[in-house]
Amino acid sequence: MSGFFKSSVGRKVAMALSAFFLMFFLIIHIAVNLTSLFSEELFNQLSHFMGTNPLIQFALQPVLIFGVVFHFVMGFVLELKNKKANGVAYAKNNGAANSTWMSRNMIYSGLAILAFIALHFIDFWIPELNHKYIAVLPEDPTRYFHELQEKFVPIWRVAAYVVAFVFLGLHLAHGFTSAFQSMGVTAGRKKALQTFGKVFSIVIPLGFIIIALFHHFNYNH
Repeated sequence: MSGFFKSSVGRKVAMALSAFFLMFFLIIHIAVNLTSLFSEELFNQLSHFMGTNPLIQFALQPVLIFGVVFHFVMGFVLELKNKKANGVAYAKNNGAANSTWMSRNMIYSGLAILAFIALHFIDFWIPELNHKYIAVLPEDPTRYFHELQEKFVPIWRVAAYVVAFVFLGLHLAHGFTSAFQSMGVTAGRKKALQTFGKVFSIVIPLGFIIIALFHHFNYNH
């Protein structure tokens, strides 16, 4: 297994698999958060389930954290390998694809997203750990919606989220198709995957931006 990860193909496959996992998580995450736009009760129910279910908390959540760390560490490793190999992109495309600005600057969008994840952890994950395991406060199944709203009151935080999701969109615009190429499944499907990737890279970040703006402008004290 260690030999697999040391090979160029192995690193690309590992990067692609972690990308698929994180993209699937984005779909689940936005599906839950979008309910906050039209149903406070449903959002609270889903958030309470996600926040208290033992399988999610003690099995899936550690896997998610590992997936995030693995994806970014592998991305930095591949970037270093690419520089040593005269700038060859981590998911080998044709010349036109490799010449795009995003394919040459995935590391920078990745760093911006990593900084956002740190902010997101400070905003939501750390307070959640404090609520449950440090302060050991009584569990309130109705608290999640108002906690979400309060986070988006400061305009600087909304701006930070908007910028971060723009970078996420740029990252996905190249990474989506690149992940499929690394798995070797683009033969005869490249154009369709590129089209779907463009839609995915716009719809997902835009959805998160709409959520942040909605709660900023609709917060009721």
